[in-house]
Amino acid sequence: NNLDVNASDFMDNPLLLVAAPDHSMAKMKNISLDSLIDETFVVREPGSGTRLAMERFFLDHNFKPKSTVEMAGNEVIKQAIEVGLGLSVLSAHTIELELSAGRLITLDVIGIPIVRRWYVAHRTGKRLTPTALSFKQFVLAEGERKSKN
Repeated sequence: NNLDVNASDFMDNPLLLVAAPDHSMAKMKNISLDSLIDETFVVREPGSGTRLAMERFFLDHNFKPKSTVEMAGNEVIKQAIEVGLGLSVLSAHTIELELSAGRLITLDVIGIPIVRRWYVAHRTGKRLTPTALSFKQFVLAEGERKSKN
């Protein structure tokens, strides 16, 4: 919030609650957050936008899991969830392959997905190179195109 940047949002970034395919709640619908109190949550490192969004969601819903495990990086977290270490909140964009392969599932939890936005950003006053400017324009145009579909 305090950085001197020019930021433009371009696309939704839905955050989903993921679990191993054999999780006991895999086939349940409309799961209350409170029913997950005894689950272990695998969380990103401090400062991660995904972690901040998850923590804000938990705070807004007066929810504090009894157990958390902190790991750095989505790949490690996905592998931990696959083997049943716990649950995690991850971007839908980072788990497409694992969902389609059946290695992860999403739990149908009330209030989830948590919808954030993707941004393209650069320092205010920074003169972008032609390549960087083209990339920014491409990202913004693609985001607009996808939001219409």
